[in-house]
Amino acid sequence: MNYIKLSIYTLLFAVLLVSCKQHEDARRPISQASGSFMKKSVDRNKKLIADEEKVIKKIIKSNPKVKYYATRKGYWLSYEERNFTETQTPRKGDIAYFNLEIKDIKGNIIYSEADLGPQTYRVDKQEIMMGLRDGIKLMRKNETATFLFPSHIAYGYHGDNKKIGPNESLICTVTLRNFVPDPSAPKAAVPATQTPTGQTAAPTTPGQTPKPVAAKPAPVKPATQIKKDTINP
Repeated sequence: MNYIKLSIYTLLFAVLLVSCKQHEDARRPISQASGSFMKKSVDRNKKLIADEEKVIKKIIKSNPKVKYYATRKGYWLSYEERNFTETQTPRKGDIAYFNLEIKDIKGNIIYSEADLGPQTYRVDKQEIMMGLRDGIKLMRKNETATFLFPSHIAYGYHGDNKKIGPNESLICTVTLRNFVPDPSAPKAAVPATQTPTGQTAAPTTPGQTPKPVAAKPAPVKPATQIKKDTINP
């Protein structure tokens, strides 16, 4: 009797093992197909980016009088108006005010400045085209720059669902009119009264008004003669 039970159990175990093996083999082609699809998708995207960059570089080469700058983000820009008197550029949280014109890669206007109107953007805290998000931070007040954006940092494979189609490179001209700090950002507290560095306030008794401490004049050092061949910073 025990021999019969053992035979039955052995047979059931063998059937179960074969069934699991067949099920595992049946699923294997799906994962292989999935991996193949991902590889084809990556290769297709690489080719798309390479083709778009080839067109953009051709535009740059055809305009030798225009100085274009390549960026680490994978786009190019040229400055039409520069402002060398300013040193600051927009930072995170600043509110930027700018005008924008968008063209296709052939130079046809998609959205004019009049179409879009004045733009307001809270830097790095608001949704905006990826390329513009980075490009605006390279500009100073009252500068105008033209950006050449491949589609992957513009509106990507879906476009803007209006006039900009899928996988479309763009030419964007931006005039940064102004930018200001975020007015809602907390400001550092300034003490009501301050004592000059290196001095101690005179002690007071209750009911008395503290007397101001007169600042001692700093000793005047004799001016050193500057050599003619020395350049001061």
